[in-house]
Amino acid sequence: MAGSLGEALLLPLLAIITALIVGAIFIALTDPVVLAALGNFFNAPLAAVAAIGNSVVTAYVSLFRSSFGDPVRMVNALVSGDPNRLRLAFWPLSESLVASTPYIFAGLAVAFGFRCGLFNIGAEGQLFIGAICAVWIGYSIGLPWIFHLPLALLGAMVGAGLWGAVPGFLKAKTGAHEVITTIMMNYMAYRLADWLLHGPMMRPGYNPISPDILPSAYLPKFFADPIRFHAGFFLALFMAWVVYWLLFKSTLGFEIRTVGANPSAAKYAGMNITKNFVLAMGISGALAGMAGANEVLGLNHNLASAFSSGYGFDSIALALLGKSHPAGVVLAALLFGFLRSGATGMQSYAGIPIDIISIIQALVIIFVAAPAIVRSIYRIRIRREAGGEVFTRGWGG
Repeated sequence: MAGSLGEALLLPLLAIITALIVGAIFIALTDPVVLAALGNFFNAPLAAVAAIGNSVVTAYVSLFRSSFGDPVRMVNALVSGDPNRLRLAFWPLSESLVASTPYIFAGLAVAFGFRCGLFNIGAEGQLFIGAICAVWIGYSIGLPWIFHLPLALLGAMVGAGLWGAVPGFLKAKTGAHEVITTIMMNYMAYRLADWLLHGPMMRPGYNPISPDILPSAYLPKFFADPIRFHAGFFLALFMAWVVYWLLFKSTLGFEIRTVGANPSAAKYAGMNITKNFVLAMGISGALAGMAGANEVLGLNHNLASAFSSGYGFDSIALALLGKSHPAGVVLAALLFGFLRSGATGMQSYAGIPIDIISIIQALVIIFVAAPAIVRSIYRIRIRREAGGEVFTRGWGG
């Protein structure tokens, strides 16, 4: 058990380290100073090596400081006790947690579908539907905070859950593959949002933006500006625990995992395949909808056409990286959130293109999805296991 857990943690860690090492090559090759030094390599080889080292170290130090903060500055701020210095020193860390929050919700959504053998590519569309429902309740209904915020969150979950349940129903009743139906429903969600923002939900003026939600529907913030950290992060952690309990401690979760592992055996045992497909996709959609609600209730306080920067699609990688386990998804979401938050600083301070972070993220996914590469590089033996995790089935499933 301990060995399995250790290997489960070791392989992703080595995948991240390997991705950072390969990423360092891309960093060096995109630095004009390094390229100039390499052009004069045979005359001054040590200068070329020093340029490579300086470029990589500067990039990764900038990435670290922009995602976690400057440790010296943070300690000095704590010693001083000055609220303004504390806010500025801890701002990078708070921004990384803010960036991680929608990743946690969306990653849990895709992971939940994986556990039932379903490949939910529609998280991005479900995220849009959740945001639409949350923002409409947020600006059109006036209620005390204690009722308004829960109602907006519940509306996002119900709306996105129903939207997500449709592919599950089609899968169970007609055999329509959820990959096709969820992709198509993504486009339906985008166009629906565009129509609403140019019509019924458009605020007065020319910009396709919804009215601002009422303050009673805001997710509470804990600090003054520029800190944007809000309660959505703790709500995401709570939902991760709920998903864990549902999957591994409840009868429903046992049925969902059984259907995902072997639907024929589950049906033979008397389990209702249709019910589990619809429920799994509905819960998956509800989780993705909370990612959208988090963005509009916690950060933007309105809905714009391009409010999501692909959280739903990135969540597929998160679910794979986290092995479809809630704890793994949370850790993967934090990794992606910190990388994403630190990328801007790396570009500003080190002049490294922000796209390099996307390359590193892709490399992490490649190495996690192909553990044989990591095992081969680090000469790790393959352990014999009683059974593997079920992420999804193939096209004929």
